[in-house]
Amino acid sequence: MSVVNLLASQLGRSDEEPNIELAQRLASEENLADIQEIIQNLSSKDKKIRHDCIKVAYEIGELRPELISQYANRFIELLTSRDNRLVWGAMTALSAIADTASEPLMEHVDQIVSALTTGSVITVDKAVLTLSKLAAVSEANNKAIFPFLLRHLESCRSKEVPQHSESSLLAVTALNKEEFLKVLQAREQHLTDAQLKRVKKIYRTLDK
Repeated sequence: MSVVNLLASQLGRSDEEPNIELAQRLASEENLADIQEIIQNLSSKDKKIRHDCIKVAYEIGELRPELISQYANRFIELLTSRDNRLVWGAMTALSAIADTASEPLMEHVDQIVSALTTGSVITVDKAVLTLSKLAAVSEANNKAIFPFLLRHLESCRSKEVPQHSESSLLAVTALNKEEFLKVLQAREQHLTDAQLKRVKKIYRTLDK
């Protein structure tokens, strides 16, 4: 039986639970053949199947990123899709495999940055996380990516500052710590009490 038959839409379900359960099963079984079929069906003519498959893919990535790392280029391709569900789903998958597939992602880092500047809220959130993870992989990656993360934190909406700063914290080093703090301190006056509380928690983390 095709793994497609186990997708939520094919079971007549409107919730995501069948997709989550399928991802858990494929990850635990390391079922590479069925995972490949899931990836292939990201190009299905049926939108519901495409959407189910991207959900399964990134749920697998959260559990076992190495099982979908080889499909990094496919997820990169989806960043330019007209289907927004595939775009933010692909970025979610990329954020899951940034540690295990850093080389192919760095080859296309400009496309990740582009998606961040033009994408939906979820796409942007996951792009910041993806870039931060990539920047944490090596000093060379950090030098290439961290300046962009700083510019983003300087200009993003105030309500995004806490979450995006928390993600960017992954890429903070002894060499760029002061620049990072300077940007956050400059944003303080525009933050709500709740937002500022989260930022101050970052300060405490960096003081340790």
